[in-house]
Amino acid sequence: MDSKALQEKYSLLKEILYQTEGVLIAFSGGVDSTLLLKTACDVLNDKVMAVTAISELMPKREQQLAAQIALSFSVKHKLLETFELSDDEFVSNGPDRCYVCKKKRFAGLVAIAADNNIKVVADGENIDDKGDYRPGSKAAQELGVISPLKTAGLDKAEIRSLSKSLNLQTWNKLSSACLASRIPYHTPITVEKIDQVSQAEKLMRGLGFSGQLRVRHHGQIARVEIEPQAMPRAVEMGRQIAELMKTVGFTYATLDLEGYTMGSLNKQLLMDGK
Repeated sequence: MDSKALQEKYSLLKEILYQTEGVLIAFSGGVDSTLLLKTACDVLNDKVMAVTAISELMPKREQQLAAQIALSFSVKHKLLETFELSDDEFVSNGPDRCYVCKKKRFAGLVAIAADNNIKVVADGENIDDKGDYRPGSKAAQELGVISPLKTAGLDKAEIRSLSKSLNLQTWNKLSSACLASRIPYHTPITVEKIDQVSQAEKLMRGLGFSGQLRVRHHGQIARVEIEPQAMPRAVEMGRQIAELMKTVGFTYATLDLEGYTMGSLNKQLLMDGK
C-alpha cells in the first residue's frame, strides 16, 4: 500500500463497511470478496457473516477454498444452495441469465441476513466490472445489495495490491466465473454440458496450462481460450488437446486465436447494444 491514493481508497472502503454496523458478505472465495471479507472483519469484528452460494455451477474446489478462507478469518460462514439448474428461466439461457441467477441468490442472502438481524448485504463487484455486460448488478441494486469495493473506486489491480500487502492467499488467484458462462446464450444449460466444460478445463490444467483458460461449449465444438503466451505450446499439442476434448464428448476442438477474453460470449450482446 505505497500509493497515497490507494491508501485513501482503502480507508474509504473501511469507512463504508464500518458505517453498515454489521454486514453479510456474498463470499465466493475469489480475490474481490476475500479482500472485502477481510476488511469487514477488521473493522466490524464479530458483526460479519460470510455466505457462499453453491450449486452445480460452482466447482467443488472453489467451495472448499471459500470455507477454508472463512475459517482462517474466524468468521461465521454459511452455505446457500441455489439449484439454478432446476429453474426453467435460468436453464433457457437468455441474455438475462445472470440476472435470474443473481436475483435468486441475492434474495437468499437478504433472507439469511434478516434472520440474523443483519441489515446490509454486500457483494465484491469492483469498478472494472462496469466494462462488461453484467445484468446481475441490476439484481443486486433491486434488492439493496451494496458494492463497497466499487463505491470506494477500487479496480482489480488495486484489489490485488491490497490483498498482497495483507498477505491474503488470494492476491494472485486467477479470476473465475460460473460454469454457465461457457455456454452461449439461447443454448439450453444442462448438467451434461456443465460437466463437459468442467472436465475439459480440468484436462487442460492437467496438461500444464496454468494461466487463465476457458473451454466454451459450442455443441460438438470445444472452443479453447488460453492466454496468448501459451498459444505456441497449445498449437504444438493440438492433436493431444483434440483427443482429450473427445474423451469428454466433444467431436472437434478449436483454439481461439484471440486468446482468453473475460466474458467473450457477451461480445455479440455488447455489439447489439443489449
